[in-house]
Amino acid sequence: MSDVYRTVVVTGATSGIGKAIVLALRQRGFTVYAVGRNEDVLKELSETSGAIPIKADVRDTQRIAEALNGIEVDILINNAGILSTRASFHEIDPDEIDAMVDVNLKAPMRLTRAVVPGMVERRRGHLIFIGSIAGRAAFPNSSAYGASKAGLSLFCDNLRLDLLGTSVRVSEIVPGRVETSLYRTSIPDGQANAVLYDGYRSIQPENIARVVENIIDLPIFVDVSRVEVYPTDQAAGGGTMVKFQQ
Repeated sequence: MSDVYRTVVVTGATSGIGKAIVLALRQRGFTVYAVGRNEDVLKELSETSGAIPIKADVRDTQRIAEALNGIEVDILINNAGILSTRASFHEIDPDEIDAMVDVNLKAPMRLTRAVVPGMVERRRGHLIFIGSIAGRAAFPNSSAYGASKAGLSLFCDNLRLDLLGTSVRVSEIVPGRVETSLYRTSIPDGQANAVLYDGYRSIQPENIARVVENIIDLPIFVDVSRVEVYPTDQAAGGGTMVKFQQ
């Protein structure tokens, strides 16, 4: 466990990257508050790893803040995100636009606002955001999702300026293709694995958890502002990926 940080909050903790981060940091001895909507998975996480569950939709910032009342949060990992649909912008249901902006951008901003004053007062803290390459480069059928992640990326840059001199670090991790359930609703008929993962060497959630551990471990005067993590077989700066040839 870090000599500086002890208590971590992870959103989107019940699957994929979030779950991998919870397990990795619990193994390191951190006190971890796991935020998610799936009560059964939260219970399992609590029983198997000792994480402290907070059952809440990430958009319900007030509920999460109330659960953390009196807790000195050292690290906030804003991981929860959705890609609810992949379609041309003129075909997207307006409610889907709202959902992606609310979950991917507004929720992490509001949760950060809830915990960062305490970090500033204590002059100790690390804000970590799981972004996306879709927020750094254009992809077809990703207009709303890409805009929400691009907004998150620029928020990190501005937040870092606002926090200069406070010793609070701001890091954005920008993954390429990670094998998670992110696409389960955006690719119909359960075809996400066939379309995105079969035959490809994708990043695994545990790989991103390892990156999180590494940036936390650096001395407090070192801030990894942004790190892009791609599969070796995916071209940086775009969505092109090739299948692995035996």
